[in-house]
Amino acid sequence: MSQFSNVQIDLPRLPPHLGRWIGLGLIGLPVLLFGMSTWYVVPAESEAVRLRFGRIVESRIPPGLHFKMPMGIESVDVMPVQRQLKMEFGYGTTGATNLHQSGGGGNADIVKNMVTGDRNSVHVDWVVQYHIDDLVVHLYHTRDPHETLRDAAEAVMREIVGDRTVDDVLTLGRQEIEIVARKRLQELAKLYELGLSIDQVQLKAINPPPPVRDSFEDVNRAQQERDQMVNLARAEYNKVVPKAKGEADQKMSEAEGDALKRVNEANGDAGRFTAIYEAYRKAPEVTRRRMYMETMTEVVPKMGRKVIIDESAKNVLPFLPLGTEPLAPAAPVTRQR
Repeated sequence: MSQFSNVQIDLPRLPPHLGRWIGLGLIGLPVLLFGMSTWYVVPAESEAVRLRFGRIVESRIPPGLHFKMPMGIESVDVMPVQRQLKMEFGYGTTGATNLHQSGGGGNADIVKNMVTGDRNSVHVDWVVQYHIDDLVVHLYHTRDPHETLRDAAEAVMREIVGDRTVDDVLTLGRQEIEIVARKRLQELAKLYELGLSIDQVQLKAINPPPPVRDSFEDVNRAQQERDQMVNLARAEYNKVVPKAKGEADQKMSEAEGDALKRVNEANGDAGRFTAIYEAYRKAPEVTRRRMYMETMTEVVPKMGRKVIIDESAKNVLPFLPLGTEPLAPAAPVTRQR
């Protein structure tokens, strides 16, 4: 053992200020953590709730930079209250930012398979659009409001589809199903205190099961052809019948106008005759002469060139005009008394 008694071990020397830096680090790290825990940021489209030892001290905190008591004394829950959220049933969109958008678990075929009121099977794909209406209720009144909403939406859709026939579900009843489903789902969301507001329920696709899909499509095509023929017939009817009615009304109007014209002309002629007769009764000779003069005024111009002389005139030399104009036939001489 004596041979090792004179061995010396040289240990590395530490920097002279290392101890000081270590001390500053041990002091500064808690201070830094303390400072970072006093502020928080609420993103856009979001609101926050601040709690102190689990009790709510402030709700509906708007977006921006805010401060709180540090070191776990106060905590903050932030949720996107202004974002439009949706849940998909029977299918799933890849890359969704909402964790509750698709059901997951590979049960899409089970969710979409439903039975109608007449015991027919259909595959229904639909989507529910909603947003957070009351943040406090949404966070603290129900353990898992999103999954509760998903279960309620599936139950409501199965109930509504089960009350209708397959033809109603596949054709004309889509809009009514969407309206009724939204109303019932909103009532359940309020009853369960989910803090959610249902904006829309939209049916994406309703199809029969694959084994009978081809036959059903044949029936649909036949119905569409029938409806097309009916629409064409109605269009032709609306084209021909109003035209015929218009022509009939036009002829009736023309006949009524012609009848009114004839009646008015007859009344006018009768009134004129009556007026002449009354004038004739008052002065027969004057009326007779006036009627004669008016008649001659209309008749004489139509007789051509005439020479009228007194019958008592004597030694009248007939004059035959010769010139460039062709000779007109000799006109008879009328003697007037």
